[in-house]
Amino acid sequence: MARGRKSKGLGDTIEQITEATGIKKVVEAISEATGVDCGCGERKELLNKLFPYKQTECLNDEDNEWLTQFFSVTNNQLTPKQQSKITDIYKNVFNQRIEPSNCGSCWRDKINELKQVYDTQNK
Repeated sequence: MARGRKSKGLGDTIEQITEATGIKKVVEAISEATGVDCGCGERKELLNKLFPYKQTECLNDEDNEWLTQFFSVTNNQLTPKQQSKITDIYKNVFNQRIEPSNCGSCWRDKINELKQVYDTQNK
């Protein structure tokens, strides 16, 4: 893994640890000597897929403006249009799609996550 790159998941983190401790060089040497692939690359990708880290992106100007308006209004009910917009913004920021739901606490949690990004970006 290239230095300075963010870990996408657990596989990248394990690779960084094995590189730092020298384990990776030993495994590669044994693999080369025996002609047997260690499977490290496939294992890393599988672990990244199974245990991804939440990567956040900055809010774009349009989403930031929309959230400024949204957070300034104290209304406890989300309209379908607001739910759709929050879903889009959440996907842009966290690269994860929110599943449609009537669960109020689920929406509250996702909105709170967006609020943290919004507050950090607008300090």
